[in-house]
Amino acid sequence: MAAVARWALLLLLGLALLAPAALAADNKEKDKGKEKEKEKEKEKDKDKDKYPPPPYHTPPPPPQVPSPPPPIASYPPPPIVSSPPPPVVVSSPPPPLPPSPVPVPPSPSSNVVSCENTAAYPTCTAPATCPKRCKQSCHMDCETCKPVCDCNLPGAVCEDPRFIGGDGNTFYFHGRRGRDFCLLSDADLHINAHFIGSHVPGAGRDPTWVQAIAVQFSGHRLYVGARRTAAWDDEADRLAIVFDGAPVEVQGVANARWEAPSSPLSVTRTKAANGVVVELAGVFKITANAVPITVEDSRAHNYGLRGGDCLAHLDLAFRFYSLTDDVHGVLGQTYRSSYVNRLDVSARMPVMGGERDFAASGLFATDCPVARFARGRSVDALVVAADELTGVECSTGLGGVGVVCKK
Repeated sequence: MAAVARWALLLLLGLALLAPAALAADNKEKDKGKEKEKEKEKEKDKDKDKYPPPPYHTPPPPPQVPSPPPPIASYPPPPIVSSPPPPVVVSSPPPPLPPSPVPVPPSPSSNVVSCENTAAYPTCTAPATCPKRCKQSCHMDCETCKPVCDCNLPGAVCEDPRFIGGDGNTFYFHGRRGRDFCLLSDADLHINAHFIGSHVPGAGRDPTWVQAIAVQFSGHRLYVGARRTAAWDDEADRLAIVFDGAPVEVQGVANARWEAPSSPLSVTRTKAANGVVVELAGVFKITANAVPITVEDSRAHNYGLRGGDCLAHLDLAFRFYSLTDDVHGVLGQTYRSSYVNRLDVSARMPVMGGERDFAASGLFATDCPVARFARGRSVDALVVAADELTGVECSTGLGGVGVVCKK
């Protein structure tokens, strides 16, 4: 074994000595090959110098031939597939619309009047404005189709108060403020008036106006009055009406009508507020308008108007259809055929005196000295709305004849 190892070691040493000599011989052969290649390259360069290459020309571009359009690919149409019909939608009916409100015509102005009986007077349909001198107390005369001042007709009781008698003559009856006086008394009809007024220091008399009337007929009793108010508003109704103790409610529109359930009495508004016509068929027709005393009126006539009370009162126009010749009262006597006017009609303000003859003990009392109503009849006590007769007490008096109202 040791001999084999020795020989192997000697072999490896021999190979190691022979390897560099072999590499050196190989490198010499490679160097000779490179020298031959260099000599060939030199020979080629000599040939190029003897025969130069021909000139180079850029070839012309080929002609442009339009390329044909690309073929259009045709595709077979898609098969028609019948779609099912759309479902039928049954629309539900729309909800009913709420009824539209009926337009309410605006309330006419307090000084605009029109003819009520257009059936008998078809050419008188247009409204008209009251004259300035009676802008709150006038009506339309359908025959002439013109506005007429209620205070200028026979039977008028207006202003301070100024009367126009049944004979057509004008006179004044001042009475006293806070007192009641008999305007008309007949066998079946009695009308009293309550006077209000203001006190003017140093004046010969206190100015007065009619604030309310009490009408009695056939066992019925009617009250028409102007409510007390501090400031006046044409659109606010200040009329109070009571029939047989029950307030009369009339709708606040022109021509609204109320009829009594137990009597042929009717109340019709001439305008939306502060104007009515009270009518008892065949007996009377009373036009009543509630009006104030304005600051201008007070200044012009020295009425002494004070704040807190505009002295609302009534402008009245009476028409009577069945009076007897025995009728009496401040106004009633002027309808008698035997009446003789002893006043100075040429005077600027003819004044009728005789307050004692026409004074009544209460608004519904029939005890004035010239009374002609309910003689020997039993009259029950009258109930009037408390807010209309504040501080007034009414009871049966005079042995059962009449009603006594006292403050």
